[in-house]
Amino acid sequence: MLIPIIDDRPAERRAQDEEIAAEPPLPPPELPADAQAFPVEKHLPQRRPVAVAGIVENGLVRPLDASVKLRESGRVIIVTSE
Repeated sequence: MLIPIIDDRPAERRAQDEEIAAEPPLPPPELPADAQAFPVEKHLPQRRPVAVAGIVENGLVRPLDASVKLRESGRVIIVTSE
């Protein structure tokens, strides 16, 4: 059984979402006839993502596990709770 969810989006956001949904779908990309298909993984970097627990101290995020070493030029996504 589905549980109804209250739509609490502002009216302008709801109108924008409806406008986007009403747009026609994009056509498939034009590819040469001899183009080979590759799995999505081939297009991604070879490094695998890593989830690390951390703590914020004075505005800096410190991993809880001291053995975790992050690349200096790596990208980080921070997810937090209040």
